[in-house]
Amino acid sequence: MNTAFWKGKRVLVTGADGFIGSYVTELLESECGVSPHMIRAPRHRDCDLLDLAACQRAVADCEIVIHLAAITGGIGFSRMHPATQYHLSTSIDLNMITAARKSGVKKFVALGNLFAYASDAPIPLLESSLFDGLPTDAHRGVGWMKRNLALMADIYFREFGFPMVVVYSANAYGPRDSLDPKHSHVIPSTIMKCLSQNSLVVWGDGSPTRDFLYAEDVARGILLATDTLAPPQYINIGSGSEISVRELVGLIAHHTEFRGPVSFDATKAGGDARRCVDISRARALLGFEPKIAMEAGIERTVKWYKERFEIARF
Repeated sequence: MNTAFWKGKRVLVTGADGFIGSYVTELLESECGVSPHMIRAPRHRDCDLLDLAACQRAVADCEIVIHLAAITGGIGFSRMHPATQYHLSTSIDLNMITAARKSGVKKFVALGNLFAYASDAPIPLLESSLFDGLPTDAHRGVGWMKRNLALMADIYFREFGFPMVVVYSANAYGPRDSLDPKHSHVIPSTIMKCLSQNSLVVWGDGSPTRDFLYAEDVARGILLATDTLAPPQYINIGSGSEISVRELVGLIAHHTEFRGPVSFDATKAGGDARRCVDISRARALLGFEPKIAMEAGIERTVKWYKERFEIARF
């Protein structure tokens, strides 16, 4: 990490109390050398980002903004509330960009995800494919919202010289992810089922592949893009590999010591057949390289969830 870039800068992290945000704030201190008193991390209860005035107060005197806040949830939430998710998250994005631009922020980094890419985009996903085709039906709202971040970076740079970049991350996982079954993604959801149920039913036939990136690696990629990537660029980060849902479930079952029957319901949609990213640009431009392999990441994640389940029993 380029510690010289961060020296003396005040950093605002939106969504700092969220999953990825907690890792970003930790790495700002441990790897970027930013003093805690130079990190502004407002909680949602104290700073409503749907209120432009609140956004303006949050960015005041900050040189760097790392924008992670969004209306998130699992695939069920995205399918049921595409318009709500799109409207609220886009409103937050526009408020933050407007406030940061007017405040004279020197670098603005937003976090996207792979739902921004079309379901039929060539695999592995290249940045050049971002605006080809439509985001998948299952994630239409969040897909367009995240794709629009790259558009915002471009047009605000063209008109105002606003220094915004976007990081498109593979599926994040790891300790501190959601414990709420209604909003959890496939890895935490499967772990919690293995720890609490006698049998496991998985949607789809298990053949789709996905790209998962440990949360600390996601945070590290975001920070590398902050101190390295020139606006208005956008870039992919991921594990550099893919794993099938069937293999993933087997890995989780092993580390949770799940002994019950596992079945795959092929009548339920399993999502896109393949989804992984090409990280060659991130390697070349950022020096990005994932540090936590899938096996080790799942082991750490399962351990964290086991501890939470033990606490919940007492």
